[in-house]
Amino acid sequence: MLEMLSRQGYSVATAHRAREVMGMLAEKSFDLVMIGQNLSDEEGLTFLKNLRTKNKNIPVIAVLESPDACLDHMPSGLTAETLVPHGHAGRDTPKISYKLAFFQLGADECLAYSQDLHESVARIRAVMRRTVNTQADEVLKLNEVELNMSSYTVKIGGKEITVTAKEFDLLYVFLSSPNRVLSRPYLIERVWGYNYFGSPRTVDVHVRRLRSKMGKAARYVHTVPCVGYKLVPGK
Repeated sequence: MLEMLSRQGYSVATAHRAREVMGMLAEKSFDLVMIGQNLSDEEGLTFLKNLRTKNKNIPVIAVLESPDACLDHMPSGLTAETLVPHGHAGRDTPKISYKLAFFQLGADECLAYSQDLHESVARIRAVMRRTVNTQADEVLKLNEVELNMSSYTVKIGGKEITVTAKEFDLLYVFLSSPNRVLSRPYLIERVWGYNYFGSPRTVDVHVRRLRSKMGKAARYVHTVPCVGYKLVPGK
């Protein structure tokens, strides 16, 4: 997920300990914090509680192994009254899931590691649209081709065309690397990720579909025999 966010133009910084994260947040401004179920030195729920006492506004997304799994113990510094919805705590306090616990402590969204990668990125974008007050559109342009990273849309000559997530990512790689020969293995790594074990020829299928949607602008995407593709800006 972090790799895909980086490919799409986001600046990503990582840390494994709560103290590191707090130090980074104190030193510079971030648009979003993503946390796991556990950090190396602190449980994610405890970290979120401490973060919210210092910063109530920064968007937080929790990425969980099993969002619907129930807590089997109470994390340090927390009580059932803190985590259970108001009016439900007491002798018959119900079990609480990790997802509900994170929401109760102020998370803006909860994702699962098993969740579709493109859906996860779309949900991250949705959180940022809701919470970031002024976020300029990130746009890549080449002549009449315009790719908007914020709205995840593509326009050719001012008219929006419908592309799949993989086609969008392919076009992003092309526009980011004009006049550079991009091999099929390189495109597989950038668009499908390191863990893809399918045929490299899937690149050809997706490029062919993308070209068919680009109309006359497809002339910018050149085939390099036996290697891959190259985007030539032209005029």
